[in-house]
Amino acid sequence: MARVFAVTRSRGPRWDHSRPMEQQADWDSHAAFMDRLTADGFVLLGGPLEGTMDVLLIVRADDEEQIRAALSADPWSGTDLLTPVRVVPWTLRLGALG
Repeated sequence: MARVFAVTRSRGPRWDHSRPMEQQADWDSHAAFMDRLTADGFVLLGGPLEGTMDVLLIVRADDEEQIRAALSADPWSGTDLLTPVRVVPWTLRLGALG
């Protein structure tokens, strides 16, 4: 049964801090990949956490292994643009996700 998870990733050593996210290497492929995960209902919410090196994703999945497997196909995975994934189950108490 699908659950909700908070997933964080951080900018890695190959991240060019002089450029915005949209100008990083292989941005178009990464953005298309993330758009597909969102269209499929896997990623519910996502974006950079302002003032940090982190990105937060709210994900609906069966378990942590499913999340790691899905995100391993991200063009930015394994390229040192993003560090490995941190996955924490999240119990939503206020509000609702579609």
